[in-house]
Amino acid sequence: MRRLVVRIVGINLYPVKSTRARAVDRARVEHWGLAGDRRWAVVAPDGEPITARQCRALFTVTAENLPGDSLRLTAPGAPDLVVPRPEPVHDVPVGFINLDHAAAGGDAADEWLTATLGRPARLVWLADPTARAVPSDVGGLPGDVYQLGDTAPIHVVTLGSLRRLDDWIAETAVERGEELPEPLEVGRFRANVVVEGAPAFAEDDWQRLRLGPVDFRVAGPCGRCVMTTIDPDSREGGKEPIRTLARHRRSGGWAWFGIQLVPQTLGEIAVGDPVEVLHP
Repeated sequence: MRRLVVRIVGINLYPVKSTRARAVDRARVEHWGLAGDRRWAVVAPDGEPITARQCRALFTVTAENLPGDSLRLTAPGAPDLVVPRPEPVHDVPVGFINLDHAAAGGDAADEWLTATLGRPARLVWLADPTARAVPSDVGGLPGDVYQLGDTAPIHVVTLGSLRRLDDWIAETAVERGEELPEPLEVGRFRANVVVEGAPAFAEDDWQRLRLGPVDFRVAGPCGRCVMTTIDPDSREGGKEPIRTLARHRRSGGWAWFGIQLVPQTLGEIAVGDPVEVLHP
């Protein structure tokens, strides 16, 4: 019998939460996730997070990590802006789970975002990436920390599961007499790591993984939200994949797709690295 080969086929960073993905060949794994991933975020003047769920214009913004923890922001029709590393003493209140203060990105960044997004906005930075605990209700254990993502340090999806989901979506369309949709782009799910070679939803049974040389604990599955129904390129919304996921993968009030990982060791992962399922 041919041995199943499972590998990393994509690695993505989101330097600013909810902005465009940046595909990379390799990434350093820290206790809190991938280096350079979601250390920055956009908030309203009252500190409440602004994401592409409410502000699709965030999908037009590209963020690039620069040396020294600085950041470059670009968007169509806007001048490029380099944001220097904030001073941690300039904290502002924020409304993230398990985090009530973050470092202010500065007036220039706030003005740039406000003009680009068409609404008042502020840029903030997580100066201390060990300050935010992974919530226990999504599998966090004492000592687990993460950046400004939603629920865990690292998010993984498998292409085998995506193909099965595409088949289910096509079946739903046929049943409803709708035009067959194009297969979903994996970018809809905003994963850090994309894996190829595993059977559909094999990840449901994974508890511990080794990606390249780095070990991870599976904190749990990822509950999907309306973000997945928005095409990040056209910014148009629809009913899928939530409609079909709710039919096939609904439990506890959530539609589940992908898994969340917590690093157990440190190191570097790269596209092409093997994925090994470890026994408990």
